[in-house]
Amino acid sequence: MDLNIQSLGHYYSDLEILRNINLDVPAGQIVAVIGPSGCGKSTLLHILAGVLQPTEGKVLLDGHQIEKPSPRWVMMFQAPHLFPWMTVAENVGVGLTFGHWSKKEIVERVTEVINLVELQEFVDNNVQDLSGGQQQRVALARSLVMEPELLLLDEPFSALDAFTRASLQHDVRSIARRLGFNIVIVTHDIDEAVIMADRAVIMAGSPGNIVHELDVALPDPRDRHDPEVQKFRGLLMGAFQEAANV
Repeated sequence: MDLNIQSLGHYYSDLEILRNINLDVPAGQIVAVIGPSGCGKSTLLHILAGVLQPTEGKVLLDGHQIEKPSPRWVMMFQAPHLFPWMTVAENVGVGLTFGHWSKKEIVERVTEVINLVELQEFVDNNVQDLSGGQQQRVALARSLVMEPELLLLDEPFSALDAFTRASLQHDVRSIARRLGFNIVIVTHDIDEAVIMADRAVIMAGSPGNIVHELDVALPDPRDRHDPEVQKFRGLLMGAFQEAANV
């Protein structure tokens, strides 16, 4: 589904946070939003999630205006926010229990998604017994089980160790490619943007606005040691540093 951000602006009281944000994201594309602290990246993501209403402009997903939270657009945060007394399967399926799903359908769908994120060995484990990376995989599965058209990621891997972070970056990109949904990820990590995204959008300023875009035209799988990957990293780092001085 195409995502269209049109003339978006936002104020907190008299403080202007975002100004004239325009962005078109075609179906299946992964976009990384990067920029210095305070440029409004997280505010933009909350507007895309429907939890915050913009002061100006609008956001459309396949022509439908995003005005409130919906299973069609799902947000993942830095912390997994799991229910600690539940098993992996119970956490993943909790959203389905509020829908019109039969018990059999829930079990089948939960099993499918748990396999997708490679947690089948832990399906009956309590989430408190899992590592941080495994817990974030549970949070990812809980998002995917709703079959969203848009997945919003707010630095979801920043608290993980480098090896786990790299594994999840690769797996999330692979899953998105397989299922064909859009991703918008807010990150401070230049490497993460190059490894995960098809396009990087650089924000800067106060109020925040888009100052640069870069198509990350790299084949899969992406190896951060590949010279072409390093080339794009350098281009993106230069654009980021320029934005930070705006």
